[in-house]
Amino acid sequence: MAHVFIPTLLRAATGGASEVTVTGCSTVREVVDALEELFPGVGAKLTGPNMAIAVDGEVSPIGLMEHVGPDSEVHFVTAIKGGAARPR
Repeated sequence: MAHVFIPTLLRAATGGASEVTVTGCSTVREVVDALEELFPGVGAKLTGPNMAIAVDGEVSPIGLMEHVGPDSEVHFVTAIKGGAARPR
């Protein structure tokens, strides 16, 4: 069972759940599909351009294709943007 952590800004889409357990998933894509079945509409929000995916503490360079083990922790992390440059 993969343990999925939902970012605060997206918890309204999961009924307030901050952590969800999904079974039978071997890739992040399958995790997203399982979450989409539980919470319709959440998949697009979790895979948007401002999201990063970390599996077992490592940010995934291959995103949705990343392998997920039966005891993996999957974190969807919202991107942090910088501010405008200050004039000198």
